[in-house]
Amino acid sequence: MDTDTNDRLTNNPPLDDYTTELLATLAQPLATPREPGAAQKSAVKALYARARETNLTAPILDLFDRLLSLHREGTAAPAAFAISGGDLEDLAVKHQQIDEHMVSVGGRLTRARPIAASANRRVDAYLAAKGIDAPSGIEVWDRILDNKARIMAALGMDEAAWNSFPGQIRHAIDSVAVLARLIDLPPAQLQSIAKVTQSYRMRLTPYYTSLILPGAINDPVMLQSVPTGEMVENAGIEIPPVAADHSPARLIDQFYPRVLTIKATNMCAMFCTHCLRLAHIGRRDQVYAREAYTEALDYIRANNRIRDVLITGGDAFVLPNSMIKWLLAELDGIDHVRLKRLGTRIPVTAPMRVDDELLDILEQSNDRKPLRVVTQINTAQEITPVSREVFRRISKRTFAVLNQAVLLKGINDTRVKMWKLCETVHEAYVRPYYLFNCSYRNPQFAHFRVPLEVGRDIVESMYGNISGDAIPRYIPSAAARRAGCSGCCRNWSSSPVRPGARGGWTRSAPGSPPACRPPGWSWRRRGRPSSAIICCSAPPPAATAGRRCFSSAIWTPCSRSTAPSTGTKTRTARCPAPG
Repeated sequence: MDTDTNDRLTNNPPLDDYTTELLATLAQPLATPREPGAAQKSAVKALYARARETNLTAPILDLFDRLLSLHREGTAAPAAFAISGGDLEDLAVKHQQIDEHMVSVGGRLTRARPIAASANRRVDAYLAAKGIDAPSGIEVWDRILDNKARIMAALGMDEAAWNSFPGQIRHAIDSVAVLARLIDLPPAQLQSIAKVTQSYRMRLTPYYTSLILPGAINDPVMLQSVPTGEMVENAGIEIPPVAADHSPARLIDQFYPRVLTIKATNMCAMFCTHCLRLAHIGRRDQVYAREAYTEALDYIRANNRIRDVLITGGDAFVLPNSMIKWLLAELDGIDHVRLKRLGTRIPVTAPMRVDDELLDILEQSNDRKPLRVVTQINTAQEITPVSREVFRRISKRTFAVLNQAVLLKGINDTRVKMWKLCETVHEAYVRPYYLFNCSYRNPQFAHFRVPLEVGRDIVESMYGNISGDAIPRYIPSAAARRAGCSGCCRNWSSSPVRPGARGGWTRSAPGSPPACRPPGWSWRRRGRPSSAIICCSAPPPAATAGRRCFSSAIWTPCSRSTAPSTGTKTRTARCPAPG
C-alpha cells in the first residue's frame, strides 16, 4: 500500500457498515445448498483470480456481485468455491484502498448501484420513446432531404436559391394553391386553410416546409406554420393587442422598469400560427422609417432605469445587416443600457440568412456589451444539422443563445416531447431558458392551450432526469401578465394598474366600476366615497364563477374582494387560466 493510501486511511475504519453487513450476509450458511457445476466454478474462480491480480475495483465488484446473487438464489456460499471469509475481507479492504474516495465495496454494491438502477428506470421509457414520439430533425435528416428535393422541383428552385435567404423569401409559400402542391392535404383541410388566410397571413419558407414529415398525423412543424380552422372558429373576445396598453413610445413595448422591447419590424420568414401578434402584423412587410427608430432610442436614452433592451419584431434577423449594426451600435452608445438581446426564429426557419457579415456584427457588439440571441424552438424536429451548425456559429460570437419555447397542445405537451426538445436544443448550443404557456389573450389560440397543471408536471418531471441547465423556467402566467386589467381597470383609475401584480396597490378614482366589467371582477362599494375591486388577469369565462385567484400569497375566490374596508385602493391579482 502506498503512502497516500495509508494517509487516506488514517483514523478511518478499513470497512464500513455496508461492507460489514455484506460480509455477514455472505457468511450465513444456506439451508439446502446445491453443488455448483463445473462451468459455474470455473467462472467464479476466474473472477476471483482477476480480483486478486489486478489493481482495479470493477473485478472485485463483479466477484462480490456474483457471490451475492448465488447466495440469494440459495445456490452456493463462497466456501463452495474455496473462497473464505478472510479472502473476501482482504478484497474488501483492497477495494477501499484502491478507490480514490475510499468508497467501500458494500456501499457501492448494495447501496449506490441499486440507487443508480432505480434512477435509470425513471428514464428508460423516455429513452425508448423519444426517437419515435419526438424525432429531431437530425434523426430524420434523410427524410428532410427527400422533402427538399421534391420542394425544389415543385418550386423551380436551384441550390443557389435554396441556400440564399432572398431565394427562400422569394419562393416562400403564402397561398393555399402552392401549399397544396407541396403537402398532401385533404380538400376539407385546404378549404379550412383558405378560410383562415382571409384573416391571417401565412408564410413558410421552403426550408421550413421541408421539415414537415409526410404522413405524420398532426406534424409539429405543420401545426406551427399552417393555420387551421380553429383560429377563426374559436369563440371569445380578443383582449386588445399588446401594443395597445404597453407601448409608452413608438416601437416600444415595456412591461418592466428595467427591460423593454423594440419591435423593429413586422417581418418574419415564417408566421407562427400561435403568434401573439399574428392578427396585428399587417398585410405588408415593413422596415420602418429611421425617425421611428430614433424616437424609440430617444425614449431609452431619457430613461436611465432601462438596463436591458430586446430587439425583436417580427424577427430581428430579417432586418438588413446594416440596420442591425446601426441599432446595436446606438444601444451600445447608451451608457445605462448594459445588455442587449436579439429575438429571432431565423436559425430554424431560414438558417441560410445567418451569414459571416451578420456574425461579425454580433461579435463586435458583444465585445462592447453582452449580447444574447433569444430564439424560439418548440419541437426537436426543428433542429437539423443545418440549424445546429448555425447555432454553434452564433454561440461562438455572442454571450449566450437562449430558447424561449411555448407550450403547445399536440406539439410539445408531453414529457417525452418536452424532454427531447430541451435535450436537443441543449446539444445544439442553445440554453433552454423559458417555457411559456400559450396565450390566453387571443381566443384564436384556444386549441393550443395546455392546462397549467400539465405544464408544471412536465417541467417538474425534468428535475433529476435531464441536465439542470437544460431545464427551462416555466412561465404559466406570461399571457395573463400581458392581459391583466388592460383597458377596463385603466379606464377608471387615476394611474395605470400594473398587469398581473401580486399584491400591488394603486390609487383608484371613486365611482362606479367600468361598463366593460369582465367576468372574474368583484366589486364592493364601501361606506366612504371610494371603490375597491379585485381584477383577475386573463378573465375566466362567466361559467367559472368562484374560481380562485392568487392574491398576495393567499388563495381567495374571484367573487370576494380582498381590498380593505376603507381607502381608495385597487388590488390586482392573478386568476388561473381555464384548463
